[in-house]
Order: sequence, then structure tokens, then C-alpha cells
Amino acid sequence: MKKLIKGFSFVATFTLFNIWTLMAYYSAMLPDSYYIASGDKLSLNTVIEIEAQVQEKAVQSVKSEALPLSQTATLKLFGVIPVKDVELLEVETPVLIPGGNPFGIKLLMEGVMVVGMGEIECSGGRICPATEAGIKQGDVITSIDGKKVNSNNELQEIISESDGNSVNVQINRDGRDITFELQPVFSEYSRTYQVGMWVRDSTAGIGTMTFHEPSSGSFGGLGHPICDIDTGGVIPISSGEIVNVQINNVKKGYEGIPGELQGSFISGDAIGILSKNNEYGVFGNLFTQSDTSKAMPMGLKQDVEVGEATILTTVEGTIPKEYNISIEKIDYRNNDTAKNMIIRITDEELLDKTGGIVQGMSGSPIIQNGKLVGAVTHVFVNDPAKGYGVFTENMYELGL
Repeated sequence: MKKLIKGFSFVATFTLFNIWTLMAYYSAMLPDSYYIASGDKLSLNTVIEIEAQVQEKAVQSVKSEALPLSQTATLKLFGVIPVKDVELLEVETPVLIPGGNPFGIKLLMEGVMVVGMGEIECSGGRICPATEAGIKQGDVITSIDGKKVNSNNELQEIISESDGNSVNVQINRDGRDITFELQPVFSEYSRTYQVGMWVRDSTAGIGTMTFHEPSSGSFGGLGHPICDIDTGGVIPISSGEIVNVQINNVKKGYEGIPGELQGSFISGDAIGILSKNNEYGVFGNLFTQSDTSKAMPMGLKQDVEVGEATILTTVEGTIPKEYNISIEKIDYRNNDTAKNMIIRITDEELLDKTGGIVQGMSGSPIIQNGKLVGAVTHVFVNDPAKGYGVFTENMYELGL
């Protein structure tokens, strides 16, 4: 009898521990709020069931933050054990035209980014005034002595005209505005006043369009920010434009060696303007509209499920093609990241051409069950057939 009781106690303790572990896991994994399409109910692809308590309803767009939440719901493990309460916001989900076409990006920065430091040979020896002032690589200089700085030429002109007098440099560092006193020195080599730093004021590259909205012409692409190649910092933009691109060649990816789409700008004529560069991609407005017959509803994060899907991408010329993938893992949490899902390329044709996901494919739309649910963002360097994707919901909400 004692052995039976001990055995029962062990099984009960083990069961309770597993239930507690599941509760903790789902409480952490599942977000605290959800958008739900107008007229629909929340449905999750887990062992979690939803018990909703309907409150005053308020229909709004995904992008609006002005109106109150329409419902609350209790998520229950196996439909019995409460896990957490969540907020539900009833929205009119947008209809979007998926992209997949490559586009060229030309950015002018808002300010200039410090990308390197160097010592200057002067009468007092070798010195780096920028370093001594406290300026660091990755800082964005926005003004000097109250004068806005948006190019390397503007910065050099102000320093040259300082006649060696100290200047007040306002920089942005990790979202904080800081002012430093900077003392230019006279270079014995160049015979001009210098401060010992290199800056970048523009950048260009190639990416893939994710979607655009037929009603407004707004578009989103890349699925991740454009970052400076030297500092890794997100580039703040003052203006920018996009142009048509033709893919001429593919550098195939291998384990440990990322591949790359190689293309060229078809012309210098802009097809749209850029207005944002944030953690979910680049965003702006197109000058012309595309074929609206290709439009499809945007999938919300809870619509995404493990299983088969497709991507639209262009690996030759200018016309995108649909390829098979598998969504292997999904992270539903609101964690401000462009890595919401893990995907694997399964299409033999694409694997043969590219080896998997390559640079330049970022932004390729992910389509599942007739909805635009996400975009390709990153490749696993040690397994180029695999990579990350971002929810379209995140791109749309924080981009447009």
C-alpha cells in the first residue's frame, strides 16, 4: 500500500509539474494582445482554448491606436486551466498586393554617421580630437553650432571655417541627443583644420518588395532595417527613393558562406519615395499602382501556422516567381523583432539556383492559406536553406 501511495504521489507531482511548466511556457510565449479580423473569433494553433468576455466593440484599422479594445479573453490550457488574460482588438484587416520584385534603394541620411576615427599629425603630435571630445563610432551628427549637417561636405566646410575655435557638436546616440565640445586641430599634412573622424551621409543597395497597399500606394520592403556596414547601426533617413532593378546573377550560398543576388539599377528614374527605415524594413509611397487583381488579405500573427507555405522572390530578371517553403517554428510574442518565424526553403529549383536564402531576398513575401502572412528577413549562415521571417502584421502596423 505504501508503495502504491508513493507511486501515486510521484505521478501526481510529476503531472502537476508538467502542467505548471506548460502554463509558464504558454504564458511567456503567447502575446498579451491580439488583433482579430472584424466578425471573427480568436483561434490559436495550440492546446490553448479561448474564453472571451465581450465588451464594448470598436472597429478600427490595424494602424490606429486611438480607440479602446473591443474584447478581453482568458486563455485556458486544455480549455480548463487559466493561463493568462489577453486583450482582443477587432480590426478591419487590409488587402495588400504582394511584391517579390527587386528594387534599388537610395538613401540620404538624417545627419551624418561617424564610421571611423583617425589621428591627425599636428604641431602637438598625433591626436584625434573627436575621440578626446567623447564622440564614438556609430554616433549620428545632426548639427554643429546650431547648423544642421546632412552631408560630409557640410561638415568639412563648418570645421574648415572654425579657424581652430571649438565647436558644439550635437549627436544622436541610441536615441539620445548629446552635445560635445569639439576642438579642431590644424593638420600639418593637409594644411586644413580637421577633427579626426570619417562620416557617411548616404547609402544604396538592393532589396525585395514585400507589399503595397492599393488604396494608398504605401509600400513596405526588406523586413529588417538598413544598417550601416561599418557600425551596424540603423541608418536614420532624411530622404530616399527606390528604383527598378534587374537581377543579373546569383552568388549561390553554401554552409558558412552567404549567397547574394547581384543586380543593377535599370534606370535612374525613381518609382517611389522612402520615408521610414526601422526595425521592420523600409517604407514609403509608390508613384504608380500595380495590378489589383493580385491583392490578397493580410494574415494576422495567429493565422500563421507550422506547415507548407510559399514565397515570392526574383532570382533572375525582374519578374518574381513563387517557390515552396516550410514554416518550421513560430514565435508569437510581441518582442519587437524581425525574427517571428523560422522557415526552410523546400523548393528544389530555388535550392539549385541559390542554395537557399541569399542576400537581396530580404522582404520576399510569405504566403500561406491565401493570405500574406510575412516576409523573409535573415538567413542561417550555417544552413542557408533556413532563415527567419517577420509577421506582415508587424511590418504593416509599425511601417505604414
